Amino acid sequence: MISRTAVLLAAGCLSLIAVSPFALAQVAPPQYKVDPYWPKELPNNWIVGQIGGMSVDSQNHIWVLQRPGSNTPDEISADPSSPRHAMCCLPAPPVLEFDTEGNLLKSWGGPGAGYDWPGVEHGIYVDKAGNVWIGGNGPNDRQVLKFTNDGKFLKQLGHPSKESVNSADTTILGRPAGLEIDEAAHELYISDGYMNKRVIVYDTDTLAFKRMWGAYGNVPNDADPGPYKGKGNAPIDQQFRSPVHCTHVSVDGLVYVCDRSNDRVQIFTKQGKFLKEFFVHPETLEPGTVCDIVFSHDPGQEYILVADDTDNVIWTLRRSDGTVVGMFGHNGRNVGQFHAIHQLVSDSYGNLYEGEVETGKRVQKFVLVSGK
Repeated sequence: MISRTAVLLAAGCLSLIAVSPFALAQVAPPQYKVDPYWPKELPNNWIVGQIGGMSVDSQNHIWVLQRPGSNTPDEISADPSSPRHAMCCLPAPPVLEFDTEGNLLKSWGGPGAGYDWPGVEHGIYVDKAGNVWIGGNGPNDRQVLKFTNDGKFLKQLGHPSKESVNSADTTILGRPAGLEIDEAAHELYISDGYMNKRVIVYDTDTLAFKRMWGAYGNVPNDADPGPYKGKGNAPIDQQFRSPVHCTHVSVDGLVYVCDRSNDRVQIFTKQGKFLKEFFVHPETLEPGTVCDIVFSHDPGQEYILVADDTDNVIWTLRRSDGTVVGMFGHNGRNVGQFHAIHQLVSDSYGNLYEGEVETGKRVQKFVLVSGK
C-alpha cells in the first residue's frame, strides 16, 4: 500500500512516486547538550574518584558506583591518610544516589561483615524492586553482591580468589565488569569480564547458573589472542577479548555485548545465538572503542549510543545495521568533554549520564534536545 504519493505532471504524463513508510517513520538521531550544573556539589567535603558503574532506577534516580581508593593524597588532603592536612577533601562513600536535578539523595557502601566488598568497584545495577547489585574488577574480585536500596546486604555470588582465569567455572566470576537484569525472566546477565571472556546468566532469585557463551556464541576460550592490530586485524578474533565490558538487553529482546578491545558490539538472542556485529572505529588500538552503550529513547530504540573511552567520544549508530550517523565529544576536561569515558546510562526522558575513570573522575549529564 502506498503511504504517500507525489503527482508529477511532465510532458503530458502522470507519474506516481511512492515514499517508503519506513523512511517516513524513521526517527532522527538524538542530539544533546551538556548540563554544566549537574550534579550539585557533594556534602560533607566529599569528592569522588573514578566512576566504576552507573545505573538509572525506576524513579529516574541516577546511581553512581565510584572508587574511593582511586583518590590521590592531594585530592583527599583533609583525610587523615593524607600527609597534607589541608581543607579539602574527604573520599565519598562508594554508592551515591542522585535525582535528575543533581541532588544527592543517599550514600553508603564499603567493606562490612558477612560479604566481600570488591577491591575495585566496577558495575552497578538497580533492579525493579530497588535492590542494588554491585561487581568489582580488582585482581581478586570474583564476586557480585546484592544489597537493599539503603545498603543492607542480601546475597553474594562467587567470592574473592587468586585462582587463574577459568571461563568454564560457573561457580565463580572473573573480575566482572557489567550487570543487567531481565526482570520478566528473572535473569541476571554479567559481562565477565576483565579476566574471564564470556557472558554468563544466573537466576536472580536463586543465583543458580543458567547459561553462558563467548564471542559468536562459541564456547568461551581463555587463550591469549595476542595484541589487537586495529582495522584489518586478521584473523578476526573468534573469542571476546578482555574485558567483556558491558551487556545490555534491547526492547526487542536482543543482547548487546561490549567487546571493548576488539572495537566491536556483538548482538545475540537471549539464548546466546549470534546474530551480527558492528565494528566502531576499528583502527583504534587498546583499550578500545566500545566501553558502554545505551539505546535511544524512541519506542523502537532505533539508535545505540556507544561510549568510546579511547577516542573520548560518544558515537551514534543506527541499530539496524551499525551505520555511524553521528558523534559528539572530545578528549579534555572542560564541560562537555570527556577523559576516559567509562559508563553511560539514560533516564526515561532520554537524557544521558556519563562517568569517567583514569584521571577524569567525574560524572556529567547531557540533556536530550532533539530526536528521541
